[in-house]
Amino acid sequence: MQHRSRAISIVATAALLATVAACSSTKGKSAAAVPGVTATTVTVGTHQPLTGPAAPGYSKISAATKAYFDFVNANGGVNGRKIVYDILDDGYNPQTTQTDVRQLVLNDKVFAILNGLGTPTHTGVLDYLKTNKVPDLFVASGSRSWNQPSKYPDTFGYQTDYTVEGKILGSYMKTNMAGKKTCFFGQGDDFGADMLAGVTQELGAAAIASNQKYDPTNTNVGPQIGALKAAGCQVVVLATVPGFTALSLGTAAALKFQPQWVVSNVGADYNTDAGLLGKGAPLLEGVITDNYLPNASDTSDPWITLFQKVNTQYNNGASFDGNVEYGMAVGYQFVQALKAAGKNPTRDSILAAVEKNGFTGPGIVPLLFSKTNHSGYSGVRLVKVSGGVGTFFGSTYTTDDGSGPVNVYSGAEATPPANGIPTD
Repeated sequence: MQHRSRAISIVATAALLATVAACSSTKGKSAAAVPGVTATTVTVGTHQPLTGPAAPGYSKISAATKAYFDFVNANGGVNGRKIVYDILDDGYNPQTTQTDVRQLVLNDKVFAILNGLGTPTHTGVLDYLKTNKVPDLFVASGSRSWNQPSKYPDTFGYQTDYTVEGKILGSYMKTNMAGKKTCFFGQGDDFGADMLAGVTQELGAAAIASNQKYDPTNTNVGPQIGALKAAGCQVVVLATVPGFTALSLGTAAALKFQPQWVVSNVGADYNTDAGLLGKGAPLLEGVITDNYLPNASDTSDPWITLFQKVNTQYNNGASFDGNVEYGMAVGYQFVQALKAAGKNPTRDSILAAVEKNGFTGPGIVPLLFSKTNHSGYSGVRLVKVSGGVGTFFGSTYTTDDGSGPVNVYSGAEATPPANGIPTD
């Protein structure tokens, strides 16, 4: 009996060890099966307009994001993993975007797509990313298309959406520019359409005396600007990328047309536009725009201080502007989400972390992320260019992309952690 008991014990122990080994092997395979995640790295990818019509200003964004990741990596990474950022140039061409994203997903096997830039470009890859269940985080565009959690559960916006922005600008115009003939000039896609929807919700569709559109592949905006002048426009709202903001102001000046310009945040970075205009930079004086991040020129803001430090150390001291700030803010947000996804992140865990929200960061308004809302920042504060600097004025406002009111927001801005890296 004693020998038999020992034999049973040995067999049972062997079976237990085999089970443990099998479980360990399964866990190892599971961890290894997470695309883009190894024991030492997390690889994410993006498509960006490093060349092409949207390159001015925007080509600096991904370099700034990578610089922030390099800063984090130099300080231990996220849970011991360094972030690898795979950046592909799509030239702001939707067909190239599709090729780039397929390469990132199939060949590079990235963990997620991060901050893919552009309304016309990113729209064409939504279904592909959904089919392949790839987290599509913090799209660099304010289109409402990113906020469709039932249709695209893996996609999240980041910046204030264009309709919310348009409503807040429209509310200001309704109070402060009443009686002035108002017109609109926007990109001929969801960028322009969503912005116009917000403006007209506050002003009424009949208030737009002339609505002109541009194609980003055609830099001749003379006919559209001429039509705005002929319509007698006194206020012109621009839903334009930086290159077309500069083209609009420069063409208008040549036609001796000087309306009040009200420009979407994405096309109104002063340093970018001034660089494009050259000697025509004074044309930016008086431009009204908005922001959901601290103004890049505000060196007293602790976020700007942090990002300038990172820029000097890890971004070759690139000229600091709103694009560099934006790129670093996106990097900060991703690090925060990756930490919240756990020590061994999966695609499901990072999506759950973003939906759970609770994030703090450089935004002057809250992020709206939840299971039912995949848009980004909830509002803006108005900015006016004066003396070559964009300066905040008035209150900060929030609203929705529907029929909700425009409300004053009075919450305090968060401050960055002492080491500049999000805490767990």
